[in-house]
Amino acid sequence: MLSEVEDKKDDSDTATRRQRARSIAIGLGLFFMVALFYAATIVHMGANVAKRAM
Repeated sequence: MLSEVEDKKDDSDTATRRQRARSIAIGLGLFFMVALFYAATIVHMGANVAKRAM
């Protein structure tokens, strides 16, 4: 009886750890994608951005 409760707790802990790891991976992927698009935009605009009249 007690082992069943421990097994459920272990399964729950494992699932929580996997979900957290997955969430962190998705967050990091999103961050790097945003950084890549930002860098690509800056490179695409080039140095002419600084030379424009304000």
